[in-house]
Amino acid sequence: MADAQLGGFGKKLKDKASQKINQRVDARVDKQLDKTLDNIEGKNRDTVSRPASPVADNVKQEAATSTGAFSSYDFIPGEKILYAEDFSQEAAGELPLHWNTNGSGEVVIPAGENSHWLRLHNPFMYLSAGKAVLPENFTAEFDLLLQLKNNGWMYPSLSVGLLSTSQEPAGSNSWLKTIDTYEAVKATLYPEENNNSRVLLESFAETKEYFKSDARQYAALQQFYGRPVHVAIQVQKARFRMWINAEKIFDIPRALACQYALNQLFFKVGQTNYAENQYGIYITNIRLATGVPDTRHKLLKEGRFITTGILFAAGSAVIRPESTPVLKEIAGILQENENLRFRITGHTSSEGDNQYNLGLSARRAAAVKTALVSDWGIAADRLDTAGMGEKEPIADNKSKEGKSANRRVEFVKL
Repeated sequence: MADAQLGGFGKKLKDKASQKINQRVDARVDKQLDKTLDNIEGKNRDTVSRPASPVADNVKQEAATSTGAFSSYDFIPGEKILYAEDFSQEAAGELPLHWNTNGSGEVVIPAGENSHWLRLHNPFMYLSAGKAVLPENFTAEFDLLLQLKNNGWMYPSLSVGLLSTSQEPAGSNSWLKTIDTYEAVKATLYPEENNNSRVLLESFAETKEYFKSDARQYAALQQFYGRPVHVAIQVQKARFRMWINAEKIFDIPRALACQYALNQLFFKVGQTNYAENQYGIYITNIRLATGVPDTRHKLLKEGRFITTGILFAAGSAVIRPESTPVLKEIAGILQENENLRFRITGHTSSEGDNQYNLGLSARRAAAVKTALVSDWGIAADRLDTAGMGEKEPIADNKSKEGKSANRRVEFVKL
């Protein structure tokens, strides 16, 4: 009887184990099927610093992302904003107001993103709405998203550059055909597979080639297909520097002729056999600025430092990694002067709900403190935080440049 009962128990145990194994296998199969279907539908695109939703932003404190791969990044944006564009106020499905092109382009929200981007098509030229004459020293930044999937053809190239229109209108149709009448500089990305992507830098003066680099291999570009990357440019008279995310791509001392002042930002997409629905090239968060911030003097002598160089994901307090150089510089000054104490105050533009902006600015100030404490070892009791929301603008909230200037972080000596 005991043997029979034991045998029955063994059979039940075996059946139960078999059932459990089947359940786990089914669960894994279902999970993999869901993942595959999500990829097909575009739901699982990996992104960098994806903004949290307003609901999630209210519920939890976001982690500050400042170091990591960007620990050696040394680009610091200009202090005064000359032109800013994030397309948030532009009509979806249309070319942005005051931009010009010889083809088509439209503002969209790409799959996996929750902000507005301008989609570019081939083989067209795009002139921005910026009209400011750029000084000898300035910076230019934008976010780039390449949604590319290999189908055997050559991907379209993408050029980003600046040109001089001299005394002629910056948005004139003539600049859609030629960029070298006066002076221009452009960097061209050639995306490829098998780690064969390349980058080329060229400049022109009065219709003649002034400088042309060797085509630099840039294998890392392929890793970013489907993910936003940050492109930064710094011009110091004849010197041209360019970064993609944390990597410095060019540092050319005599790249520009410096005969004419540059005043027009442009993008150009090259030819491809891919249909428009088979690839995506998108740009957003464009910013031109001038003036190198004198962080040390302002913190130590004036006791007040205002920066727009600490960037956050849209609508959240997640610090974007390209903010690392500004945070690192502030941390270095605090490390050298152990008696300094500061209040960190967050500010926003007037977009959105006033009460939400108040909370958002406070969370951003707290995120900056967290980064300085956790990443650079600054004592927490040396830093207070506050959020003012949209209550203390320093520029006109009616312009995009003014709104960008108002989204700032202030350090005030205590």
